[in-house]
Amino acid sequence: MSQAANLFDIKSASLDLLAILLRSGDCTALAAALEARFGDKVDASQSEAFLLDLDAIDQPASLDLARIRQLFLAKGITIIALRHRDHAVAALARQHGLAYVRPGHTPRQSEQPVEAAAAAPEVETASAAPQPASTMVIDRPVRAGQQIYAKGGDLVVLAMVNVGAEIIADGSIHVYAPLRGRALAGARGNTQARIFVQSMEAELVSIAGVYRTIEQALPDSIQGKPAQIYLENERLVMNALGA
Repeated sequence: MSQAANLFDIKSASLDLLAILLRSGDCTALAAALEARFGDKVDASQSEAFLLDLDAIDQPASLDLARIRQLFLAKGITIIALRHRDHAVAALARQHGLAYVRPGHTPRQSEQPVEAAAAAPEVETASAAPQPASTMVIDRPVRAGQQIYAKGGDLVVLAMVNVGAEIIADGSIHVYAPLRGRALAGARGNTQARIFVQSMEAELVSIAGVYRTIEQALPDSIQGKPAQIYLENERLVMNALGA
């Protein structure tokens, strides 16, 4: 085999991307929304890769995409790909050196919509919230790097969810053990979904895409204790169970 043939290999990969669902191309309002959500607490060295979902934009070609990318980058969000139902957006992506992802062919993700006014997040496409039809039960620890998805139903985990693991459900999530990884309930827009944990130690929790990363210790009333997470007025609420 020639030396040139050994220069690279093509392998499958499971990418862990968050997605921004953009609802307005008004850069002035978008800048204000980003400032309201993220403030000045940005470490440029910790920039994360995101997919920009333009499916709520009727004329994506009219967007000032360069400016929009700059606004997100200033908050530590690097846009690496575009998604839209119109495949013509692939040309727009190429113009800006970005990838194009067809709806329904995305890496695993939770999504954070950013509007021109407030920034209330949601998850995975804008389809109607499905009603859970079944329950998946996992009776073994969920390891770092492992992802479990209960499509169309609830998820019950009877063992520890380790740091770096990800559990997802279209319905609610119940963890009867320490939750140390990431839990995303209501993954297809079910705002009534909840997360119940026996020991709250999560890296990230999300309900219908409204998510929170746990970078600092939680209050003593929640940290390491039984808790529930739910949406109230489009905001994530975490309460101790039995409180």
